[in-house]
Amino acid sequence: MRILVTNDDGIHAPGLEVLETIARNIADDVWVVAPAEENSGAGHSLSLADPIRYRKLGERRFEVAGTPTDCVVMAVRKILPGMPDLVLSGVNRGQNIADDVTYSSTIAAAMEGTLLGLKSIALSQVTGIHGNGFSYEVAAQYGTGVVKKLMAMTFGPGVLMNVNFPDCRPDELQGVEVTRQGKRDVNLLTVDERVDARGNNYYWLGFKRERGNPAIGTDLWAAFNKRISVTPLHLNLTQVEAMEAVRAALETP
Repeated sequence: MRILVTNDDGIHAPGLEVLETIARNIADDVWVVAPAEENSGAGHSLSLADPIRYRKLGERRFEVAGTPTDCVVMAVRKILPGMPDLVLSGVNRGQNIADDVTYSSTIAAAMEGTLLGLKSIALSQVTGIHGNGFSYEVAAQYGTGVVKKLMAMTFGPGVLMNVNFPDCRPDELQGVEVTRQGKRDVNLLTVDERVDARGNNYYWLGFKRERGNPAIGTDLWAAFNKRISVTPLHLNLTQVEAMEAVRAALETP
């Protein structure tokens, strides 16, 4: 069995080491193809205006000067000797739940794997909810078991899995929850304005730390309640229920 491991935090990220260990607990043929630099928040972007270069760092280990999506494409089309059986993306430093799904390039790498017809799983380690300090302990201890169980099932066309590990101690874990994508009831995105040494304004985008009140059964609720969240995502974004209303509106004289 061949596994492709990638991420969006970069080739030297600690979470990538955790994911490599998870992959090697499952298979001997593990390939790491990850971005040379951090690409958090890049979404499902491709490098179309710039050339892509990659460099071999070791046996079955490569860095790509590009996005996580670029990494999956390069791995499948150029670097690997054949198609992988599984794509694992992560383990991301920070959650990819609720609204994060639309920004996340950790999830985007798994999306690209899905588009290529490969079983794909995105994995992220929640932080900043329970105030225990950041640790990959839950992902490291439970990641292999979760991935093995997901591998045993059929995802179906256009489906990928989004896994988030809560930021608690492993002995505090309350189980695994199959969830739907949530929606935050507070806007966490902030713009921090600063001034450089030459008097010019510049800005940092960031996120506030607010809990909100998530609905039961969502990925947010699972994270707040110390549960591993497993959310099946689908690449088809069509809102089927709205189609008739749109059709009627367009047919109105």
